[in-house]
Amino acid sequence: MSIVITGATGHLGRRVVADLLAAGVPADGITAVARTKEKAEGLAADGVRVHIADYDDPALFEGAFHPGDRVLLISGTDIGRRAAQHAVVIDAAKAAGVAQLAYTGILGGPKADFLLAADHRETERLILESGLPYTFLRNGWYTEAPTIVGDLGGVLERGEITSSTAPGARIAAAPRADFAEAAARVLREDGHLGTAYELSGDTAWTMDEIADEVSRQSGRTVVHRRVTPEEQKAAYVAAGLPETFADILVDVDAAISRGLLAATPGDLARLLGRPTTPLADSVRTALAELG
Repeated sequence: MSIVITGATGHLGRRVVADLLAAGVPADGITAVARTKEKAEGLAADGVRVHIADYDDPALFEGAFHPGDRVLLISGTDIGRRAAQHAVVIDAAKAAGVAQLAYTGILGGPKADFLLAADHRETERLILESGLPYTFLRNGWYTEAPTIVGDLGGVLERGEITSSTAPGARIAAAPRADFAEAAARVLREDGHLGTAYELSGDTAWTMDEIADEVSRQSGRTVVHRRVTPEEQKAAYVAAGLPETFADILVDVDAAISRGLLAATPGDLARLLGRPTTPLADSVRTALAELG
């Protein structure tokens, strides 16, 4: 039996592998699925087994999985094509007879009706139809998102965070490290099959509160400036994002306005066995990284 991580060279995948190793899982009991050998060099140096495969090439997944494996399917980044890509992994996992297929979806699962969630809803449907033993890890928003701490340098320079969210709208974000630690626990522990976890931070903040926390810690005045969806899209496009992706991000703001990323059911904290990382800690870390 091996624990297999797809997308293992991404930000989330690398953290999951690191958490598994830190928890005492033998390196040779972990298989990292990566698109290229070069991207996986660091993982291979740690003794982790590497399998080269691409979501767009089913043949490359031959031999990636074996009976009894526990697999983490980390969702791809090609929005709009991900469900078809994920189907390649699901089919290979079913053919191999894996013991668990965990999937990193999105908070709300089938109730998440915004554009970014469409691929996740379809992937969950495909997994259920496959009959595989599953665990759904429905991840909420990452604290590392640009409108929280991911673009802190730019925020400090501009003195503002902009969004098209409604007044009072809240978002229960948590750092990527918390989601990775939870995924690692689900893979190395028993008792998680047939479960859908709604994963989010313990506290939901307004954008104004996020701006206030950045101001408090940085010593600079940062405000949240609310703009129209059209203005927000224009800003994304001006920053170099494709128009279709800009539409998706503006739609996320609309979802936040409807409360779809504000739920705080506590599943993430229960999996971690501790409170989720506070916003103040994430801001402090991001400021330290800026120097």
